[in-house]
Amino acid sequence: MAKLTKAQREWRPGMPKKRRSTKVMFASTVLLLEAFVMFFATLAVFGLRRGEFPPALILGVGIALSVLMILACAFLSKPWGIGLGWLLQLVLILTGIFEPAMFLVGALFAIAWWYGIRTGIRLDREAGERAREQAAWEASHPDQATGPGQQPSSP
Repeated sequence: MAKLTKAQREWRPGMPKKRRSTKVMFASTVLLLEAFVMFFATLAVFGLRRGEFPPALILGVGIALSVLMILACAFLSKPWGIGLGWLLQLVLILTGIFEPAMFLVGALFAIAWWYGIRTGIRLDREAGERAREQAAWEASHPDQATGPGQQPSSP
């Protein structure tokens, strides 16, 4: 028998689905894109500056940063997760020390990160307001409210 997750064990028919955070979704998207950019930047530095830095150091640090950006996505819902994301934005910008084009790329990603966080917070707030308004309306109109899988009542 398959082991059920906590959410699966606690689920009951008619339970509303928990809303996912738009802020976390936007932040995860930016971090994943940054991980790809970091990987390809690592390959560029490896090819262009192999004589200046040990190849194992270039590949090790670059791939470790790519993996860290991917792993950071798992912590974005934690209170300190967004702070970790900001730290990774700074690290991405500072990789410009090794490849100057990364100063611009890092700055552009930091702007995308800021915009995604700011817009995600606003959208999450608006979605919460809509959910509260919907719940209030359903509470005041019990005969007209429809749940998942139910048909509206006939007038």
